[in-house]
Amino acid sequence: MEWMLLPLRRYFEVRGRSRRMEYWMFTLFSFVVGIATSIVDAIIGLGWDGSGPLNLIASLALLIPGFTVAFRRLHDTDRSAWWMLLVFLPIIGWIWLFVLYVSDGTPGPNRFGPDPKDPYGSADIDQVFS
Repeated sequence: MEWMLLPLRRYFEVRGRSRRMEYWMFTLFSFVVGIATSIVDAIIGLGWDGSGPLNLIASLALLIPGFTVAFRRLHDTDRSAWWMLLVFLPIIGWIWLFVLYVSDGTPGPNRFGPDPKDPYGSADIDQVFS
């Protein structure tokens, strides 16, 4: 559960790196929240097609952390957030982004920060930002 909520604690943080676990657990969390709010909207009679007010509010609330965790996930693979523009290339861009999101991050520190898998944070900060 901690991995699902970590992007909400890092709401506006675009710097740094995010592990695969953080990205995919937040994606799962967003999906479950979307389904739950759609069901609640349908129960109270506000539409079943996913366009009810509760679903809209939840989607808007999760939009920014969704982008920031995606940016940090690209940073973990040592790529700039500009790679998100691949989403505008139908099919090929989506597949390539999916491959980037499922691939392992660069071991050790990279230009975006220390390795999030390093439990001790033993990265040399001067080496990371030089």
